[in-house]
Amino acid sequence: MKLYAAPLNFRGLAEEFDVPTDFTPELHAEAAAATDRFADERRDARGIPLVTIDPVGSKDLDQAVYLERTAGGYRVLYAIADVAAFIEPGSALESESLRRGQTIYLPDEPARLHPPELSEGDASLLPDVDRPAVLWTFDLDDAGEVTSFHLERALVHSVARLDYDGVHADYLAGTMHPSIELLPEVGQLREVSALRRHAINLRIPAQRVATTDDGQYELITEPRHEVMDWNSEISLLTGMCAGQLMVEKGQGLLRTLRPATEESEAEFRTEALALGFDLPADREIGEFLQTVDATAPLGMAVMREAQKLLRGSGYARVDNGDAEVHAGIGGYYSHVTAPLRRLIDRFATEYCLALIQGVEVPAWVTARADEVIDTMNRTSALANTVDRAALDLTEATVLAPWVGHNFQAVVLSSDAERDTARILLTDPPVLSDTLGAPPLGTTTTVSLIRADVATRDVAFAWPAD
Repeated sequence: MKLYAAPLNFRGLAEEFDVPTDFTPELHAEAAAATDRFADERRDARGIPLVTIDPVGSKDLDQAVYLERTAGGYRVLYAIADVAAFIEPGSALESESLRRGQTIYLPDEPARLHPPELSEGDASLLPDVDRPAVLWTFDLDDAGEVTSFHLERALVHSVARLDYDGVHADYLAGTMHPSIELLPEVGQLREVSALRRHAINLRIPAQRVATTDDGQYELITEPRHEVMDWNSEISLLTGMCAGQLMVEKGQGLLRTLRPATEESEAEFRTEALALGFDLPADREIGEFLQTVDATAPLGMAVMREAQKLLRGSGYARVDNGDAEVHAGIGGYYSHVTAPLRRLIDRFATEYCLALIQGVEVPAWVTARADEVIDTMNRTSALANTVDRAALDLTEATVLAPWVGHNFQAVVLSSDAERDTARILLTDPPVLSDTLGAPPLGTTTTVSLIRADVATRDVAFAWPAD
């Protein structure tokens, strides 16, 4: 069933939640005039045939990758956009980025962290042009474990802009681009490494608002291609090396996540069993999740329930050996791979560059470290709120004409005492509450009883009429 909404204006949400969407003429001008302030320090790495892999249509390209085989295993070269090269400390651009924190993705247009002159222009790793970057080099053994790594400022030249759909098709056809033909091999080795670290990897297909060719909106579940997970492993590898370096040197900015409690793990195991999955007490949850088909309704349901295990994320400063791990990663971790879209990546990268060289971290970095953390915590909450509101608005709009109709749903949780349940519609992909308490883990029929566009509220009832 395809349900559509007429063109929606999400700018109302931006105004409601005070999300800055535009830049002043002065900021546009400053971004357009910005040049590489580290041009004289760069290694010439333009001979490396790096490629980018992103969603179709992306222009803010943070990462470019190249993999090759070595005598002992593999070498991974990973270029990250050098945003700090274009933003002068104390400038208006820096002040604005400290206010915005991160790009917030509204369905019609992103509320960017940086003006498009940078984020989709001079700082983006677009193909067939020279770009300043921070180049990470990783040497891996034949099991995919890191034996050494290095990072440095470099001048790079991407040879192709690839997208996930195209790379997935190439993988199935056996025609992967030569620069990434080892990505499946290395990505799978890194997935096995994650299991050794007892990491929890949630491969949840994204539920999002999409625009149709005729300008309408629909709710879709994006396909989760294997190449997405393999590409993510390179980013995770980089963040783990960055985090380990910071902890070893006693300085830096970490991404943290508290371990799941025994109670939450026990609750998840009960829910997984109720959904029909075999998850005995002696089986690792991370290993189990690796086997789940997240594209199937029940698989998507159990993946969503596993999100309860990964609550309490945040950012923390490494000081005097005091450091927190990221439980989902299974080690220390830092955000360093998306500086066009996240403020903290720019500052964390500067820590890494200084620490790897054995020099003092720039004062403009350390002086703003606490402010950066505060900004990221604040804007991460804001981004989640706006994303949820955009989904709620679209769900209410597309479902409004269908009040009184029945839909198939998977029951994620059920509370007989309160006579309520949490359900996931199979089509369209809507996560909602329902009146009534159908059995946990069953696929059932529910009736849509309310779809209020003004309040962005949707409700269902069971049993269905």
